[in-house]
Amino acid sequence: MFSLGLPELFLIFIVALLVFGPEKLPEIGRTLGKAVREFRKVADTFRSTIDEETGEEDRDQPGPDEER
Repeated sequence: MFSLGLPELFLIFIVALLVFGPEKLPEIGRTLGKAVREFRKVADTFRSTIDEETGEEDRDQPGPDEER
């Protein structure tokens, strides 16, 4: 896709600082961190549910060398 280097991150920080101001920036950072953490938690739960369901389906079906 694309990658962000240090200069790009610095530019994003400066723009955010100008737009939101120094008072709001820490609050926005905390909110963004909580949102990312919650998204990862939901994604992990979803992935484990899919893995469990897929594993159960694979065990129910006979393998290539087993009779049906």
